Amino acid sequence: MLRSLKRHALVVLLGTSMIASSLARADAMLSTDQDESDLSPSWEAMIGDTLIARPFLLAMTATGAVAFVITLPFSALGGNIKEAAANLVGEPAKETFLRCLGCTESQYNWRKQRQEKEDQRGIDATTNNY
Repeated sequence: MLRSLKRHALVVLLGTSMIASSLARADAMLSTDQDESDLSPSWEAMIGDTLIARPFLLAMTATGAVAFVITLPFSALGGNIKEAAANLVGEPAKETFLRCLGCTESQYNWRKQRQEKEDQRGIDATTNNY
């Protein structure tokens, strides 16, 4: 009885560890093998972003601006005007006007990193010409 229980526990432990290791490998492969087509927004995402998300974010930016102006005396007394402006106005405005159309946050960050690398290569190429 005890031997059978140990054997079943060992089988469950080995099976669980095999599944966990294969999932970890699959996750690592997905994060490193993504190409541009995986990170490009679909047309459905672009339509939804245009018709739903951007108007909502624009309204949130306006609401945040009003809330910032109303709470400005309290923010000044507390010494956190910059933080209030960044959270109430800056973040919604950044999402509304700077994020690519249809992009999720990870897609936006990937595109931003890619652009920074391309800009850095351009700077390196111009500095090496002298």
